[in-house]
Amino acid sequence: MSSDPWGRVDETGTVYVRTSDGEQVVGSWQAGTPEEALAYFERKYEGLVVEIGLLEKRVRTTDLSAKDAQTAIDHLRTQVDEHHAVGDLGALRVRLDKLVTTVESRREERKVAKAKQTDEARAAKDALVVEAEQLAQSDQWRSAGERLRALVDIWKGLPRLDRKSDDELWHRFSHARSAFSKRRKAHFASLDAQREDARKVKERLVAEAESLSKSTDWGPTAARYRELMADWKAAGRAQRESEDDLWNRFRGAQDVFFAARSEVFAERDAEQIENLKLKEELADEAEKLVPITDLKAARAAFRSLNERWEAIGHVPRDARPKVEGRMHSVERAIQEAEEGEWRRTNPEARARAAGLTGQLQAAVDKLREQIDAARAAGNNTKADKLSRELEGRQALLDQALKGLEEFGG
Repeated sequence: MSSDPWGRVDETGTVYVRTSDGEQVVGSWQAGTPEEALAYFERKYEGLVVEIGLLEKRVRTTDLSAKDAQTAIDHLRTQVDEHHAVGDLGALRVRLDKLVTTVESRREERKVAKAKQTDEARAAKDALVVEAEQLAQSDQWRSAGERLRALVDIWKGLPRLDRKSDDELWHRFSHARSAFSKRRKAHFASLDAQREDARKVKERLVAEAESLSKSTDWGPTAARYRELMADWKAAGRAQRESEDDLWNRFRGAQDVFFAARSEVFAERDAEQIENLKLKEELADEAEKLVPITDLKAARAAFRSLNERWEAIGHVPRDARPKVEGRMHSVERAIQEAEEGEWRRTNPEARARAAGLTGQLQAAVDKLREQIDAARAAGNNTKADKLSRELEGRQALLDQALKGLEEFGG
């Protein structure tokens, strides 16, 4: 008979294993020595040890499901319970029991993790739905559309919830996207209609602009072009394919008109500059007539100069006041000379001036007499009042005397 701490072989070749419940029959061995029998069943035990170790590692380091882990544990427990190995079977049972506890703990951990993941996924999908519903009201068509497409990709990357919750959230999410798409479609349809209206308006503006391009009615036509430009800006943009072509035609018609006007104005400006030179020469001649020594000759010379002046034509607007002012100064000098001559040669005017002077002189003399009498009588108040009146009459007399002198004394 052969034995070791965990088993023995009796005389009949029966192999036993020692357990806490006593010896259990492992099997029968007739093919060799008892030592070989024990060694064979000890290797069977080592095989169970290896399998249990591998299962422990899988449970500890992989995503082995609790169900599959439990099936593997049950399979190994059956082998241990069938006593087909020699070794510390009780220790294997203890390891299997611990492994069951570990699997249950992992199951709970996974359950908690899955619940957490579900809660996070629900919160994430809720947030996506809220953002999508906000974006559904946006008028930022490009950026909002791009963000909604990005939200779809994010949604696809999130775990599914229970069917009811997932379907409800997806319905809201999808409805928000549909609402945005409907609003955007309506917006661009309205925009297309507005652009078509703008195209029609601009077609009419272009037609009028082209009809005016050959006009030589410079002022009114230029003003009308400014009005057309204001109408163009107010009309809004047409479709892109039409806008550039219409603008080129509109701008081209204006360019034709303003180029022609500029050419004419350039010729006119050159002519007016030449006219200015001629009028400055006439002004030089006119200014030589002053001071007036021979009124009759000066008048005849100025008349001739003025006739030549009127025949010359326009000068540049900014130069007109100065050159015309020079001629007007000479004209005023001649007029003043004529007025002086008239006063000197007009007997009636001279007589009226002399008569007025005489009347004022008499009034002044009378007031002086009255003032002297009042002061002699001691009535200074009356004298002061008469003195003030005298000052006024004396001023009029001085002015009349000056006028009389202009008549030659």
